[in-house]
Amino acid sequence: MLNPPRRRRIYLMRHAEAAYIQEDGSVTDNERQVALTPLGRVQARKQAGLLASIPFDRAVCSGLPRTLETATLVLARREEPALETVPDLEEIRPGNAVEPPADPLAWLADVANPWAGGDAPEGRFLGGERFADFDARVHPAFDALVAADDWTHLLLVLHGAVNRSILNHVLNLQWQGRVSIEQDNACINIIDVDQDENGAANRYLVRAVNITGYNLNKSGIVLTNMEKTALRMGEILGMSAEE
Repeated sequence: MLNPPRRRRIYLMRHAEAAYIQEDGSVTDNERQVALTPLGRVQARKQAGLLASIPFDRAVCSGLPRTLETATLVLARREEPALETVPDLEEIRPGNAVEPPADPLAWLADVANPWAGGDAPEGRFLGGERFADFDARVHPAFDALVAADDWTHLLLVLHGAVNRSILNHVLNLQWQGRVSIEQDNACINIIDVDQDENGAANRYLVRAVNITGYNLNKSGIVLTNMEKTALRMGEILGMSAEE
């Protein structure tokens, strides 16, 4: 008789919409400190409803304000678990643009699709952290959470690139320049983990990717978050979409 697997479940979320664009139309000068927008709070509460029946044993976020706020809204009606932070799961770090770009169009194209160079050995996210270095801090942090034996249902509230890195990790994929696992605001991914007799993870089952309960059929969600940011930056620079 076949014994059922020792299986646990991870709910991997992206934070809800964040206020990268200020009320005056300018782009934030410190993306690490941005909070959620009013729409983002609505998204987080909608997703909380989808997860209301899930008995989380542990809940983890990166510690950056946008993940703290999203996770707090998801856990708002629960007395436990306490929310934990793991800084190694913070978002990939962009370069510091201290001067206007020499080639604005090329710069905006990079902002619109910053994953394009992810498959290059020295590929960097918008001139900042190397994708290889990013994976080297995210994967061990994720593996340590998976290895812990104190949960059956784990909530992770993280970031777009972090979630992509984790999904690549469990699917045994590399960063790909022409393929991206899209992560819409506040989306939920569901990953099951099978354990061997020693408790180690020996199989992953990806059950769902990029679920947005506030808009299940993705109606009107055409542009990616980074494409929206690039368009807004182009407006600030006085460039039209046709240029």
